[in-house]
Parts: sequence; structure tokens; C-alpha cells
Amino acid sequence: MRAYMAHRPALIDYASKVIGNREQAEDIVQEAWLALSQRNGGKDVREPLGYLRTTVRNLAIDALRRRVRETRLMGGDLESAARTAVDGQATPEATVFVRRDLACVMGVLRSLPERQRIAIEMYRLGDYKLREIADRLGISVSLAHVLIADGLAACTTRCGIGQGDRP
Repeated sequence: MRAYMAHRPALIDYASKVIGNREQAEDIVQEAWLALSQRNGGKDVREPLGYLRTTVRNLAIDALRRRVRETRLMGGDLESAARTAVDGQATPEATVFVRRDLACVMGVLRSLPERQRIAIEMYRLGDYKLREIADRLGISVSLAHVLIADGLAACTTRCGIGQGDRP
């Protein structure tokens, strides 16, 4: 219980960075604490803080994957994402370009192998380090780097982003 109370704010911050939602992060931290408390009150866990951190990370990644999968199955919320990506001062032409680019990138990500897509999502959306991605996916750090670099390059190449065709 002490580890949970002492580190709860940091655990919430960590989960929030992964999933981008503070309320959901609080739920994840609470769920991690419940998992710990169900293990004989946490008495049979040698490193309760490590257990909590690992559980929070895994639950946050699972929540992120679930959200991505649901978005993909439901067709995504492209309009909402495009509105977020475009500031209120953008011209109509710039808004069209951003929406087109976003739709293209989402399409490219959907076409990538699952492991590569997950690595990119963890890196770009979850702010994970290459070592953490490699550990989670059970691959080497160099392979994690290659998966991410190749996937981002595919997005850039297929979508023509950064090739000077913008106003």
C-alpha cells in the first residue's frame, strides 16, 4: 500500500503519457493496485513498485491497442483527428492538405505488419524508448529501430509528406 500511495502520482503521469487521457490513466493505476492487492495483499511480491510499474505499463499499452483497434474497426475518427491537427487560423487549403495527409498516414499504418505498427504507435503515441519497445515486442533494439524507421519512411514516401507540395 505504501508503494502505491507514494508513487501514485508518478504512475498516473506515466500511464497518461502512454494513453493521452488522465482519467483513464487513473483507472489504469487503480486497476494495477487492485491486481497487486489481490496477490496476498501484495505480501508475496518482492518489488511492489516494480510490479506496479510493469502492470501500469502493460495495462496502458493494452488500452492503447484496444483504442486503436476500436478506431480501426469503427472507421476511425478522422474528422476529429484532422480538427486537432489543424489550428483555428489555417486556410481552407491547408486544412484539406492536413486531412488528406492524415488519412494517408492512417491508411499506411493500417497496411503495415502488426508488429511494425505497434512499434510505431508505442514510439510516436506512447513516447516509449527503443529499449522498452524491443522488450515489449521481444525483439532486439536494432530491429525495433529498423521497424520504426522503415514504417515512418513508408508514411513519408507513400503520402508525399514534406515534398514541397504544400502552400
